[in-house]
Amino acid sequence: ADEDLNEPEPFLELEEEMEGAPASDLYSAPNSCRGRCLEAFDKHHLCHCNARCPKFGNCCEDFESLCGREGFSHTSDVITKGETQSISEKIYRADTNKAQEEDIVLNRQKCISPSEARDQVDRCPEPLFTYVNEKLFSKPTYAAFINLLDNYQRAVGRGEHFTAQQLAEQDTFLSEVMKTAVMKELYGFLHQQNRYSTEQEFVNDLKNMWFGLYSRGKEDGDSGGFEHVFLGEVKKGKVSGFHNWIHFYMQEKEGLVDYYSHICDGPGDSYPRVLALQFSWDGYYKEMGSAFIGSSPEFEFALYSLCFIARPGKVCQLSLGGHPLAIQTYTWDKSTYGNGKKYIATAYVVSPTQ
Repeated sequence: ADEDLNEPEPFLELEEEMEGAPASDLYSAPNSCRGRCLEAFDKHHLCHCNARCPKFGNCCEDFESLCGREGFSHTSDVITKGETQSISEKIYRADTNKAQEEDIVLNRQKCISPSEARDQVDRCPEPLFTYVNEKLFSKPTYAAFINLLDNYQRAVGRGEHFTAQQLAEQDTFLSEVMKTAVMKELYGFLHQQNRYSTEQEFVNDLKNMWFGLYSRGKEDGDSGGFEHVFLGEVKKGKVSGFHNWIHFYMQEKEGLVDYYSHICDGPGDSYPRVLALQFSWDGYYKEMGSAFIGSSPEFEFALYSLCFIARPGKVCQLSLGGHPLAIQTYTWDKSTYGNGKKYIATAYVVSPTQ
């Protein structure tokens, strides 16, 4: 039986990630694997590019040339649900840089039902964060992450242009996270799964995947996965993305974020935990958002990367401290890099178990 049949439906995010996609992208049946390697099976397609197509003999003609060389075109290389749950537990245990209980004091205040999230009513008069031990931010991965937060323009449609210093900050962040046990665990797992031959190949792919630019609006290169997921963007008067607690805390401290309420809190009682929340960012509303609270930058980066690589565009089932949890990723199909690889459009937690 297909394990994905039992995956939970995402409920914490209602973003229109594919809004503006050309009709040809949505309704045509492609006959090439360009930009489609490892995509989910779709009966409407003329040919297929997933790991099972060689077994069924229904691959596109360019499957081997475009997808085969990436090292995961065979059924034996498919990452199973059990494997994603196992490696996520190892990543969870390896996160020694996470916040401890005494490092963060939350003031969650009002819990609402999902149906109330659209009301745009501020039910929490006080900030979400009562206290954060900012000594955390002097740790190398935290410091490198924070240096990236002012490198983007939040408005979709305004092109991003990185300076030499900003490009160096991207490399520093990747270098620092790769020194951690968290990312060592992830690379070791993906290397064993035939996804990457060397650590440098993995780092190069992460840089393209997360920091590569594509267009969500009218101007070229106005968006990227890292900006969308961790910082957030504003499109058509609404907040899109913005799934990081450090950025939330810093913006709230500056008076730019106003916490409204939360829907879901969990799993477990220790950090990292997941909060599904509503908030206003400098006057723009976020109706359904989710974020890890108290996690290190490398922990979030590792889990989102794992799920994007193992389950691109699908729900990815994980386990943290014995608690089941799922992450949804989306691919940006309108632009590709390298050998037909896709950029990450977004990633977020969809079903923490309370």
